[in-house]
Amino acid sequence: MQEHGSYLSLAPLVWLHPEDPYFPSDIGAQLRHTTPKIKFSPVDGAPTPLTLDNLDALNANNGANVYLTSNDDVTTAPAWIKGVKPDDSHKTEGAISSSIIVNDRGNGNVDAFYMYFYAYNWGGKLLGQDVDEHVGDWEHNMIRFANGKPTQVWYSQHGFGEAFTYDCLEKQGDRPVAYSGNGSHANYAIKGTHDHTIPNVNLPGKGILTDFTDQGTLWDPLLSTYYHQYDAKSKTFTPYDPSYPTAWLNFIGKWGDEEYPDSDPRQHKIFGIDATARFAGGPTGPEDKQLNRTEVCPVAKGYVCDVRTKIGA
Repeated sequence: MQEHGSYLSLAPLVWLHPEDPYFPSDIGAQLRHTTPKIKFSPVDGAPTPLTLDNLDALNANNGANVYLTSNDDVTTAPAWIKGVKPDDSHKTEGAISSSIIVNDRGNGNVDAFYMYFYAYNWGGKLLGQDVDEHVGDWEHNMIRFANGKPTQVWYSQHGFGEAFTYDCLEKQGDRPVAYSGNGSHANYAIKGTHDHTIPNVNLPGKGILTDFTDQGTLWDPLLSTYYHQYDAKSKTFTPYDPSYPTAWLNFIGKWGDEEYPDSDPRQHKIFGIDATARFAGGPTGPEDKQLNRTEVCPVAKGYVCDVRTKIGA
């Protein structure tokens, strides 16, 4: 495997939207503010305290159905869901808010994943109604390297995303730039408005579902990150620094609340349509992000991996 420093030096920089109140968040702090539950009941025998060093113990107890459920009513806007605003050095001081995972696929082919964590997601408005809010939010870029050179970059967006050649992207130095959607944190290659009503078709202007990106606060995830190597054959993670926790990367459950039922007074659906729920279920973590891909895009039913050669197209 080539010297891993190059994967650090090319880590993307992220522009956060100037109106986004939900900043990157400390990964471990999420565990201090949540309780693992299944069907809204605490998991029997869960480790106490729950930490990044024992989170994967939940896998043995119907782990895929475990939700790290907020101890607070999120409609009261507890301070912890707002994360940590990057300081003047672009660092989330005191908060490890990202994770770099490197998969050496052999024959000079390496994929470096840059995972970004936010304690809360606001999905925007649909017909004037807040939609797709949930505790926990994982987004990512992935850079594909061939013989040490970056060739393609993936930007995660909602259920899928967009891929570009490395050469066509906006950069600061050699580092690609990502723009984080206001509240949703979907990653885009350009600032502006992004109509994502049709998945994987990033149209300019406002649509039924629209993300907004702009140059608000610049975040450098590299300054507050864990860093691991992933072995696809054994499906194991190895930290580059032995002080980094690793067990949490194996957790197969959800990093937020289960979707609130219709009987919960906080929940609302437009015309009773499930897809318009104000509160959705929390996301899976890095383990579920297809870390051993054939193409730069993850596999998703109905989607084609189109690697764009210019931004804004």
